[in-house]
Parts: sequence; structure tokens; C-alpha cells
Amino acid sequence: MSLTTHPHFKFTFSIHKSLAEPSTARIKYLHNFSTFNSFNVKLRSVVTRVSSSSDSDSGGSFDDTVSQQVSDVEASSSPISGDSYIGLFIRMLGLDNDILDREQAVDALWKYSLGGKKCIDEIMKSPGSVILTVNLLKSDSSVACEAAAGLLRMISSVNIYRDLVAESGAIEEITSLLTQSSLTPEVKEQSLYVLANLSVDEKLRVQIANSDLLPLLIKFLDDEEMNVNEAAGGVLANLALSVTNHKVMVEAGVIPPLAKFLRTNSEGSKVIKKEAQSALLELAKDDYYKILLIEEGLVLVPLVGAAAYKSFRPSLHSWPSLPDGSELNVKQSIKGPSRFGASELLVGLHVEDDKNTKLEEAKKNAIVGRTQQQFLARIGAIEIEDENNKNHKFTILPWVDGVARMVLILELEDESAIAKAAESIADASISEHMRTSFKEAGAVKNLVRLIDHQSEPVKVAVICALERLSISNDVCQRIEAEGVLDPLIRSLKDLDVNGNSTHMILNILSRILDPSKEMKSKFYDGPVNGSRKGWNEARTSASSFTFSSETIREKDLSDSTFISRLVEILTTSSPVLQTKAASILEFLTTFESCREKITSLDIESALNTLFQQKFFNGKEDMEAEYDFQESELDTLEIEEAGLAVSAASRLLTRLLDSEHFQKNINASTLTDSLRKILTSKIPLQYKDWIAACLVKLSFISGPTKLGSENPINTEVMLYETIPRLIEQIKDNYSPESQETAVIELNRIISEGVVDSTRAVANQGGIFPLVKLIEDGNGRAVDAGLAILYNLSMDAENHPAILAAGAVPVLRRIVLSKSPQWERALNLLRTLPT
Repeated sequence: MSLTTHPHFKFTFSIHKSLAEPSTARIKYLHNFSTFNSFNVKLRSVVTRVSSSSDSDSGGSFDDTVSQQVSDVEASSSPISGDSYIGLFIRMLGLDNDILDREQAVDALWKYSLGGKKCIDEIMKSPGSVILTVNLLKSDSSVACEAAAGLLRMISSVNIYRDLVAESGAIEEITSLLTQSSLTPEVKEQSLYVLANLSVDEKLRVQIANSDLLPLLIKFLDDEEMNVNEAAGGVLANLALSVTNHKVMVEAGVIPPLAKFLRTNSEGSKVIKKEAQSALLELAKDDYYKILLIEEGLVLVPLVGAAAYKSFRPSLHSWPSLPDGSELNVKQSIKGPSRFGASELLVGLHVEDDKNTKLEEAKKNAIVGRTQQQFLARIGAIEIEDENNKNHKFTILPWVDGVARMVLILELEDESAIAKAAESIADASISEHMRTSFKEAGAVKNLVRLIDHQSEPVKVAVICALERLSISNDVCQRIEAEGVLDPLIRSLKDLDVNGNSTHMILNILSRILDPSKEMKSKFYDGPVNGSRKGWNEARTSASSFTFSSETIREKDLSDSTFISRLVEILTTSSPVLQTKAASILEFLTTFESCREKITSLDIESALNTLFQQKFFNGKEDMEAEYDFQESELDTLEIEEAGLAVSAASRLLTRLLDSEHFQKNINASTLTDSLRKILTSKIPLQYKDWIAACLVKLSFISGPTKLGSENPINTEVMLYETIPRLIEQIKDNYSPESQETAVIELNRIISEGVVDSTRAVANQGGIFPLVKLIEDGNGRAVDAGLAILYNLSMDAENHPAILAAGAVPVLRRIVLSKSPQWERALNLLRTLPT
């Protein structure tokens, strides 16, 4: 960087990279130094002050030698001729000198250091200069602090001196300095740039990130001076280069203030935006932090290279349209469309501001984002700036632009670019807002089209994106409407049973072919439990929902190979895949042709294999092996197995409606397997369909196979009904629900079901019963007292009843002479009080 000074002198400076950015203070300093006469004045001022001081002390006159040296400096044709005075200035930094002398000396040294590395090397010939300069950061003078920080900034810009600056305590002194509330913007800027230079070193990054500086750096991002913002952003960008700093930076709250610089129409210079982008790109390498970034309204978009966009062929002279292809009703005030789509861009932007255009906000954003990105692609201005950044594979855009950019990439010919875009869509689809945005931007149609792509990486990425998008009920409908079933079924038939793509395809199919949707629709008629919203709260209202059984054609699903593959998955795969396959097969049973093919494929054997898993033992085996199972089986594994068994039981219950299936199965084997599962330790919520299926099987088996007494009903009571009623009493449902549960529980016990009282005690029912008696009234208290009385007949239950605080509660009832006082008195008499 060449700066012109005096007409007779030319200096060549090697300025640190961080100085290249324009700022008011920086321009002032360079201007001062570029005028050589001003430097001479500073030399004369300091030297004269020193000489005058010496003269007054000694009583002599001004040293002619010193005067001659100053004259020599003025006449010199090179700034390096002033090197002989550097030692003098450094000596003037000493603590025993007047503060004004020290201030002028450090200011002169700072300006001298702007001459580049040769000047800095000359200063560093006196190693103590760094420590003396660091000490000046404690000065009450803002001029001295600024000059000291500026000199340290220049010294730390040279690699070989960086450690010396850090070892001299610069980080600690700057930390103390920046905590002061009355600092000038110039002092802040110079101090922060010292930290920026030091944070180039990885070990110093860790020191800075784990100090009190991090909250200060985040605070300075909101400073009124843009130069301070840029300096703080530079430090944070460097800190983010070390993965070990990510956790502490995110916990300190660095993402929101950095993200604000990258949002649409945000305030800030290009410098701070690049620094914010650099820092966030490093943080986004962690999947969790990537989610935090998306929550701030930003998305990661893959960089595919400007050359890839050359294959983009939009329909020229077309006005913006809605994602479903219908025309947008906006006034076309422009007579003719432009070659590069500028007119379409203007119309798209017009939609955003047109209050008369009745469109949802998501549709408006989709139109605006798409027209902007297509315009950039047409004129060849897309990814121009980002191509220079070779260190990152992504860029960060506001979500409106980012969503539109990724959808645009799906329309290119580059296979690698398409795969990257699909993967990014999958990563960004973390919320209902983002999934809806992709749907409105037209992503679904393009993704469905690409399922049959010849490239395997493209197919896998596309299926992953559709799987994430299908989590939304609304988007799932759009995916189905775009004809996704045929390509998914074709793909499933060709894939490995236990492959990752198989899992994703089954997820999509199970959401489209969900047998519970129609049931929910039939019973949905308003708010649930006083809630203002119904079961489909975060998705769509039930009134507008279109169910799969009404829109899917039977011939699309009756493919024998497809059904055979589902049965194979039910037999050989993991519990997660078994759950999905069972759910899809249950849906298929609603079609007669599909049901016949399912029953002809030995579905009974597949179900038996699923039911006879190693940890579905009976109660005796479970008691003997309880410790082993607790140590060996992971909780997640038990949950997954419970889901698979529940889904398979639902499927079996549906198949039992077929008389042909009933006649050709071994009901006894299925019954034994389900009874073991019912009495096992799997979570209660998975036992409801097992119990229902067992009851249905018991009717098929009849008294000849099960004997005169049917033990299934008893087991269902003990292992499903009673635990469920106790949970209903425990979980503080509405008083009406608790009353219903306790009355039903009392009825079961009153009927003398074997071991029913023991089941209540074993399930922890005593404590919630006592609480219900204390807080309830009327019929609930009557039923609760009756149950507790039956439990008190067994002396083993007395300690639990007393521990639950039953005695004080019963005494209050007796003393209050309430309608239940006699029953409470009888119960008190049975207890050891």
C-alpha cells in the first residue's frame, strides 16, 4: 500500500490486513503520518521537552547537539533517519517520566510503526517497549490509551511478536480497559483490533474466549460506532475458528447479535456482515447450533458455483405465479417483459407491498424470494461474492432468499448441486414454518420429480428431504397430491430391507397411509379438554383435511411385490421399521384386494416372529430375570419394541375381521405370545391394543380351548385396565375424569377379581387414592374409601396407607360428620392407630 507524503519523499508501508478497512480514526492516523512534517514536529516536541527538562534540572542551556539532530531529521530524505530517536522515545515510556512525555512518546511511536514491518522491527529492538506500552493502557488519558492500543495493534500484527504482546499482559489490561463505561470509540476500536490480531493464534483464542471478554465483545456488536462493531466482529470470527470455543460462545449468546447483521435489510457494513457470516458458518458445523441459526431466520445454502447456474432455463416472459401453477392476480403495469426478468422481479416485489393482493404471508414471501433469485441467476450475479470464499461449502442467507435459492438449485442439471440442495432442505426443515415455506416455494414438486433420478446420491438426498418435509401434515398432503406413491413404492421394492433409504421411505408412506387419521377425523368435532385447538393444532384444521383412504386408488397399493416387501420387513427388520410396516399394512387392510394378498403371504408367521422377542416373557420369568433385563436392555429399545408390538396387535385385530383369516390361523399360539407380552414390563401405553386383540382372540378360541373360565379377561384387568385407571387418577386429570376412573376401579375390585387389590398396591395406587379422598367430594370419595378399605384387609398394605397420610384425612372426615364419616371410621378401625 503506497502512500504519498511530502513532495520530495515517498514511503512504502506494509499495513496489516485489518488496517485495509476504512475508518475515520484510521484515515486520520495515516494522514498524520503521511505528512512527514507533522512527524518532524512530534520529534521536535518530544526532544525539545526532554532537553528543556534536562536544562532546567542542570541549570545549563539547551543542548546544541540535540538541536542539530532535530534539524538533521527535518532535512533527511528518509523516515528511517528518525530511527536514532526510537530509543529515546522508548526511554520516554518509562514509569519515572512525566505522563505528558510518555503520552507524546507512545503517540510518536505509534505513528512511526505505521511505516510497516521495518519500523516495527526497529521499535522491537528494545524488548521492554511492549511492557511499557501495555502499562500505558492504565492511563486516564484517552489519547494515551488510544496510542498505546494502536502501537500494540501494529506490533501484534507481526507474527513473531504476537506471543510477546500476549505474555506482556495485554489481554488482561485490555479486558480491564474495555470494562470502563466512558471509553471513546477510538480506544475501543484499537483495543479490539489488538485482540483480533492476538486471536489469530489458536492458544490465545481459547484464553480470550474463556475470559470476561466474551460478553464485552457481544455487547460491542450493538455499539453505535460501526468501526467498533467491525472490530468486535473480527475477534468473534477468529474465536469461532476453534471448535473448542463454540460451546462457550453459543452459551454466551453470540448467535442472535451476529445473525441480525445478515437478515434482510439489516444495518451494517460489508465488513461486519462478512465477519458475522464467517463466525456463524463455523458455528453451524454443529447440527444443534445450525438449528439455533435457523431459528434466527437464516438458512445455510450450499455453494455450487456460478457455472452450475448456467443450465438454469426459466420460462422467459412469464409473470410470477403461485406454487400450484395458477396465475397471480396482480396488475401488470409494465407493457413488456424484459429479457433478464427484471419486470418479473418488480412485479414480485410489488406483491409484497400491495395491500389489495389477498395472499397469505407465506405465499408472498415465496413469490418475492423466487423472483429475486431467478433474476440474479438470469443476469449471472448469483454466488459472485461467495465464490471467493474457498474455506466454506455454504453461505448464509435470510430464509426467504435461502429457501428460494435451494428450490432454484433443484431445477439445475448439475447432479452434485441438486444433491447438496436436497440435503440442505432436509437440514433446514426443522419447524412447521420452514416446512411450509419450502412447500410454498415449490420444493415438493421438484423433489417428487427427482425421486427417479439416475444418480443414487441425488435419490437418497431427495428422499431424505421429503421425509423431513412430510412431518408436517399439510406438506404431507401436498407430497401425496404430487403423486409420490408410485416412485416411492418402486424405490422400496428395489432397496435393501434394512437400508437407511428404506427407513425414510417407510416414514413417508406411514404418514400418508396412516390408519389413525380417518378415526381422528370422525371423532373430532371441537376443542379437546377445554383447549382452544384440536388434535391437529400445529398442522391443519380437521375440516380441511383430506384423508388418504378417500384419495388413494386401490390399484396403486395392491402390488404383490410391494406387499411382500412389507411382510418381509415385518419379519426381519428392527422394531422401528416393523412399526412402520405394520402401520402401512393395517391401512392396506381397508382394501379387499390388498387384504387378500396380505393373508396369502403367511402374515401369521411374520406376526408370531415379531411377538416372540426375547424380552417379552411372562410374569414369572420377568421376576426371575428382572435385574438382568434392567441392566441389559436400554430404555429406548424397550420403547421401540413396545411400539412395534402395539402396531402389530392393531394389524392382527384388523385381520381378525376376515373369516377366512380366522379359520386358517393358530389362535392359541398367537394368544400365548400376546399374554406374555401383556404381563411383561413394557410401558403401559403400548398394552391397550394388545389387550383388545387378546379379547378378540378369546372370542374366536371359545370355551373349548380356554376352559370354562377365561383367564384372559382377568389378565387384561390386572395388567392393562387397573394400571391405566391408576395412571388416570395419578396424573391430575379433570375431577370428572378422576371420578370416573376411581368409580370404575371400585367396581372391578367389588366384583372380586382375583389379585385386583394386590395389583392396585403394586402399581402405587395407595398414595393417589388418599390424595383423591382428601381433595375430592361425593361419589369419588365414596369409591376411594371403599377401595382403601378393601386394601386395608391385607396387613401388608398398612405401612403404605399410613405413609400416605390416610389417618389425618380419615379423622377430619369423621369429625366433620360428612356423609362418608361412617365408612371412614370403619377404615380407621382396621388400621394400627
